[in-house]
Amino acid sequence: MWCVLTVGAVWMVGAGCAKPLLSPTEPRSQYSRYDLVRGQYAPQYVEDEFGRRKPNLRGRLLLPD
Repeated sequence: MWCVLTVGAVWMVGAGCAKPLLSPTEPRSQYSRYDLVRGQYAPQYVEDEFGRRKPNLRGRLLLPD
């Protein structure tokens, strides 16, 4: 029983070390290049006032002007 749990735990830890599904260098959607050319591209991450990297949810979800 313990052997099965140990193998399961090792497998779960190893799965967390896999490559991310979407790379930050690849386009997020078919409109990413369109926004980039027109200067409306929102970066994936922004830094807050303390220098921590946070997802740019507001910039990516707001409609462009």
